[in-house]
Amino acid sequence: QVHLEESGGGLVQAGGSLRLSCTASGLTFDDYAMGWFRQAPGKEREGVATIDPSGSPMYADSVKGRFTITKDNAKNTLYLQMNNLKPEDTGMYYCAARGVDYSVHRLDPSRYGDWGQGTQVTVSS
Repeated sequence: QVHLEESGGGLVQAGGSLRLSCTASGLTFDDYAMGWFRQAPGKEREGVATIDPSGSPMYADSVKGRFTITKDNAKNTLYLQMNNLKPEDTGMYYCAARGVDYSVHRLDPSRYGDWGQGTQVTVSS
C-alpha cells in the first residue's frame, strides 16, 4: 500500500550540500507526519528531522541550522536540504511516515511504521 523511495544521496566534501528527496505513494501528507532518519554502521538509527501535517518541523540538535525539511503536498514529495555537511553526517538516510500519534516522540524511529530503502550520504573531510 504505502511506498516510500529516497533519492539524492551521494559523496560530497565537508562543507558541501545535498538535497534528498522522498516520493510517497499510498498516503497523503495531509494525514501523515514524515521524517528523515539516518544510520551509520554499528550505530543506532537516529531521527534527523520531521515535519507534521501542518508543516511544523522538528530537528535533531546536531543538524539545527544546517538542515531544512520541507514537503510538497501536491507532489507527495518530502525533501531534506543539507548544508554545511560534516563527516559525522555520513550514513544511510531513510524516509519514514507516521499516521498515528505523530505529535509525540517525533524523532523516535520506532514510532514510524512505513520506511523507504534509504539513500547513502557520505561526507569526506
